[in-house]
Amino acid sequence: MMGREYTDRSHPLKHASCWSFAITVFLIVTRLIHLEYRRPGKPAMPYHEWLVLDRPDVKVLLLEPYEGKTVLVGGQPIQDSGAPIVWFVFPERWYDIGRFHLGDERFTGWYTNLCRPPQIEGDRWIGNDLFLDLWQPVRGPSQWLDEDEFEAAVRDRLLDEPTRQRVLNERVLIDLQLREQAWPPAIAQDIDLSQARVLRRT
Repeated sequence: MMGREYTDRSHPLKHASCWSFAITVFLIVTRLIHLEYRRPGKPAMPYHEWLVLDRPDVKVLLLEPYEGKTVLVGGQPIQDSGAPIVWFVFPERWYDIGRFHLGDERFTGWYTNLCRPPQIEGDRWIGNDLFLDLWQPVRGPSQWLDEDEFEAAVRDRLLDEPTRQRVLNERVLIDLQLREQAWPPAIAQDIDLSQARVLRRT
């Protein structure tokens, strides 16, 4: 897997003169979302997150703080318990993307979950995880995670064959974009923690 260093591009919210433009383009309606995270074969987990940007094609959520266990990759922390996460949820897509942070709020990279499109009913959402994840550190190579859990879920019939094939197809498409240095999507590069907090206060 090809790795690269990412640099956040300038975003309209960084410039006060562009606030009116940002409000016109984005539907900014801050409210608390109750999200139930489901993974086949495991208990559902509830999260309460702030919806800070609402567009038909993408929803941006601020989870602050994340109260789960510290997330490790290769024995190194990539998301500390108590640190914030900025999530990008795509209503018609089979993935969502999180910007992960350490306890000092240092940004560590992007975490892509392969999942079913979310079920959204007002302020109550359901996310259905499909095991396979991609980790993209700020520096260093990207890597796919939980491949053994994904295959075990298929063997145990927690995932059916059409779902397995859809997940693998999504992986191929993401790999193609990785090779073109076009992953994650631009919005996940542009809106960082500080900007999500600004949106939270609007």
